[in-house]
Amino acid sequence: MADKERGFAGRARSMTASSDESGSSSATARNDEASGSGSGPKPTVTVNIHNPAVTYGGLNPEIEENIDIIKPVPAHDLRRDATDRWRTLGSDLDEDPNVKGKQRCTSAASRVLSPDNSCTNGRSDASPLIDLPTELIDAILSWLLPLELAAVSRVCRVLHDHANSDTQWKWHVLSNLPGNRITSPYPCKSWRELYISHDPHWFLTKYKLWFCDRELTGHMIIVRYDERRGCIEGYHLLATRQNEGSEPWVANSDVHIHHFDPVPKLHLDKPILQLNADSLENMIRTRPSSSPFGHFFSEQPMHISTDPRFSNFLLAKPLLHQIVVGRMANEFPHGYVWPPPAIPARHRVSGQPAGVHPLATSVNYTRSTSQMWQPRNRSEVSDQTFRIRQWMEMGPPTLGLNLAEEVVTYSTLDPILYTPTAEKPWRGIWVGDYSGHGCEFLLIHQPEDHDEENEEPLTRFESETEAEFQERFLHQRVYRGRLEGIKLTGDANVPRGEYSFVADDLSDDAFVGISQDPPFEGVRVVHSKGHIAHMGFYNDKYIESQLFLISHDRLAQYWVSFGHISYFQRVDIDQFLVPK
Repeated sequence: MADKERGFAGRARSMTASSDESGSSSATARNDEASGSGSGPKPTVTVNIHNPAVTYGGLNPEIEENIDIIKPVPAHDLRRDATDRWRTLGSDLDEDPNVKGKQRCTSAASRVLSPDNSCTNGRSDASPLIDLPTELIDAILSWLLPLELAAVSRVCRVLHDHANSDTQWKWHVLSNLPGNRITSPYPCKSWRELYISHDPHWFLTKYKLWFCDRELTGHMIIVRYDERRGCIEGYHLLATRQNEGSEPWVANSDVHIHHFDPVPKLHLDKPILQLNADSLENMIRTRPSSSPFGHFFSEQPMHISTDPRFSNFLLAKPLLHQIVVGRMANEFPHGYVWPPPAIPARHRVSGQPAGVHPLATSVNYTRSTSQMWQPRNRSEVSDQTFRIRQWMEMGPPTLGLNLAEEVVTYSTLDPILYTPTAEKPWRGIWVGDYSGHGCEFLLIHQPEDHDEENEEPLTRFESETEAEFQERFLHQRVYRGRLEGIKLTGDANVPRGEYSFVADDLSDDAFVGISQDPPFEGVRVVHSKGHIAHMGFYNDKYIESQLFLISHDRLAQYWVSFGHISYFQRVDIDQFLVPK
């Protein structure tokens, strides 16, 4: 599209298609205009649920058949495989057979230590460590991971007292509760007992944000710790619109702006995850004396009173890199790998097919793949993923008749992906307006480019004013690189884990202009690509769109062929971490 001819929101007069914004279920309707005359049989078209509160400047995007009319834009650069460096965070040495054992580095939740790994070296004489002042011993032990601390406590009485002190264990508990500074180990007697009662599940509250592979829509939960009950709990994150409606844009009456004022909240009436604390005495008394995994249990029952189904929490085992590459080379659903390729991740696991899939109810499928996804010890546990298994039980427990079993896989995001910086200010968790689909959550991702890794900080020249420096900083360090809107929750057209829109370049190379008309006065506009598809994510394609960089907390996406503009807004997830 020529910028001069169409302006910042060119006139949308072409046929439109069903997109991210269309409704979530379908019906059939007659389109009188499509027939071309008032006589003769009229064609039947598929129409998604209509949102009467909004209008469109172009033809209705809720008409499913228009998908084949929309002209696509090239998308070869969006079809990246699992080996892309943007999609893999760090290197997991446990996956590399060429790395020596002593060099392997795993998470605190997956470290396995024994007394042989402690600070003793087999000599009968006392370690000089215990001759140090008490403060120095505590300072040294504060660098140890929880399992290392437990191993040190078995060396001698002196180190046992230091390693089991509440000073050490309180820090380990609080380090896994970002934004929630609890003051008591209730209902446990000590901070060490509290840590043990939720071990190895503290990674749930540490990473706090989790999204799942359920069907096409998925959902997102916030996991937090409730000091009042001593439990780890996870609730569904939702968003509702305060105001609905649309209005023509002053600059172009053929373009309609959809109102969007979202209110994110937790669905507190029905927890998705709940792990209750128990006393150390009860844990020892009730734990079986023998099990296939020794003292390690990868599956734990959850007692959720508001759900009639049985629920179990399952730890997950990450897939080896070569398996991930092979399976994610396939098109959607990418070999049921979760999270999918568009989302950068350190660990990926084997997801379960949706409930409509025959494999989901196959006993042979579960048995044949259990070795791939079920950890057998701490060293195999992923702190980036987990699963929840739910089912209905018919008849007495001895009958063992389970119905409607469902396994949902969850993954988290590395905080670096959604933590904004001065040079990547749009990084974060956002909520977007998808018309009939409602509100959906996204990761706004600004990946690091190769050339940015070793850059020197930008400094102000002596002859430069502060305003001039800020302007230069914007153009050299902020308005550059790629911006991706990746769905964490999805809909029937474009599902979770897929791109919603992508701006390949925020620099002047993709610059459309500066808007001069309300409500976008002074807003920078760049070219982007919008993702659309038939229901069921069939025949997906990218179409022409434009991205309005309103502020670091608000964006707008103009869908050229649809003749409408929809908003996206940043979500502060930390507001949900402390129960009220």
